Amino acid sequence: MSALSARNLDNKHMPLQQPAADPSFAYWQTYRATLPTIGEAWITACKRVGSTILIRDTQGTVLSATKALVGSIVLSKHFSRLSPEQNIGILLPSSSASVLSNLACMLLGKTAVNLNFTASTAALRSSLQQADIRTVYTSARFLERLQGRGIDTSFLHTQCKVVQLEDLRAATSTLQKLRILLCCQLLPVAVLQRMFCREHDPEQNAVILFSSGSEGHPKGVMLSHRSIMANVKQCALLFNFASDDVILANLPPFHAFGLTATYFLPVLEGVPIFCHADPTDVSATAQALAEHKITAMFGTSSFFRLYVKNNKVLPEQLASLRLLVAGAEKLQPEVRSEFKHKFGKDIYEGYGATETAPVASCNLPEDKRPPWVGKALINKTGSVGLPLPGTCFYIVDPDSFEPLPTGTPGMVLISGPQVMHGYLDNHALTQHVIRTLDDKRWYVSGDKGYLDADGFLFIQDRYSRFAKIGGEMVGLGTVERALKDAVGDPELELLVTILPCDRKGEKLVALCTQVLDPQALRDKLLASGLNALAIPALCYTVAEIPKLGSGKTDFAAAKKLAADLCRGN
Repeated sequence: MSALSARNLDNKHMPLQQPAADPSFAYWQTYRATLPTIGEAWITACKRVGSTILIRDTQGTVLSATKALVGSIVLSKHFSRLSPEQNIGILLPSSSASVLSNLACMLLGKTAVNLNFTASTAALRSSLQQADIRTVYTSARFLERLQGRGIDTSFLHTQCKVVQLEDLRAATSTLQKLRILLCCQLLPVAVLQRMFCREHDPEQNAVILFSSGSEGHPKGVMLSHRSIMANVKQCALLFNFASDDVILANLPPFHAFGLTATYFLPVLEGVPIFCHADPTDVSATAQALAEHKITAMFGTSSFFRLYVKNNKVLPEQLASLRLLVAGAEKLQPEVRSEFKHKFGKDIYEGYGATETAPVASCNLPEDKRPPWVGKALINKTGSVGLPLPGTCFYIVDPDSFEPLPTGTPGMVLISGPQVMHGYLDNHALTQHVIRTLDDKRWYVSGDKGYLDADGFLFIQDRYSRFAKIGGEMVGLGTVERALKDAVGDPELELLVTILPCDRKGEKLVALCTQVLDPQALRDKLLASGLNALAIPALCYTVAEIPKLGSGKTDFAAAKKLAADLCRGN
């Protein structure tokens, strides 16, 4: 037996140690080494909460923790029979089937690859090829929905084996389910783990998440069981869920925010979830919030905006919500204020990246005050909060990587137990974004931000969202804010992108959902003091600003749209 296998067997089936109220980096590095695989933690959680209803969805599925465990074990047996390969493709929206499919992979020691069904065919093909996906698990009903939306998935059948969960359900005997149910009800955790959780290293890849592709070719982010488990425990310590909490799971599972915050975090902590497939269907979501007394919701600024704008969503439908956290993109000030005005609820902004599993920091409401902060501030409007316990931020010069003083903007580096292994089959890029400084392993975020005197992080922009025009650096976010101020509409939907320019190297092109008067706009921008180089050379009216399935802006699609519009003129 190898030393690794022996070590795993020695540590296997030990009780899952809960983290102490210690925010230090050193403690969390030590604690991380004690964390089990997600599959082991799943069995432990299910045995702890037993008959408690753990998973519901809009299809009418209602599963206790025990029945959910049975379902994941049944699926794992099918996956084991049909997919000897390591990486398993899953093409499903947020649903009980999606949750159980991911957990089945965790029990088997397989690596789950949740495919982005909102991505282009080229991006999907790239993901399948990069991860060497030979089998994709989906459902006939979902494929029909995608086809109804004009999304062609027929190419999947030529690139890999497609297995529909409806067929697996039909192939499962009642006797098999009954046997597993009796085992789950009668046997202790350690025995269940030995029977149904395949031995594997907790440092092995649990998931590969392909980046949004918002700035180019999708990258496969490799996250280990312990990276995800650490992030789950960090968030659980901060959010300190109550016995009556219910979490809405309506974010896509191909996005780290959805997978960790709305799948793994709640179910591994024994907190019930309600799954809804479409985060843009806010009317149905609001009904579910009211009917199931949902208390916590995670989302993007774009998704929260939909609740404000939809007149059918009433304040009383959101009355049960106690915790609302925005991430994945900047929380727009007008969304925060209008949501508060309409619903009387505060949205707390967090921050992270797929590469950090994903949560790195968060603002908190007063009733979630961590014991270690004393009377210090735990929420600061405009910031993305304080770092999670065990997480550190470092602000450096983007070129020299020399540390910058408090309040000075620079490149944001993130270190903590949740940081990824690296990028799939891309050692050069991994080396570029993972740096070792002061004996800590840092992820180079690509974000420009600063830390204030209280330790709050403020994000200003992406370094990739800067143009060099006539030798001067111009921040696109700054230009977008200036345009909104000039028009006098903070909710104006617009985006500024960059295209090549023979004369000045690069030029700015604005896309806007409203018709603007270019000359009047230019006059107002100059009067406001904006540098003439920062005024968009062209402004186009578009039906909508391109979005990804996660709700984030699709910068690559926007740039292509701008280029097409320029060529058309």
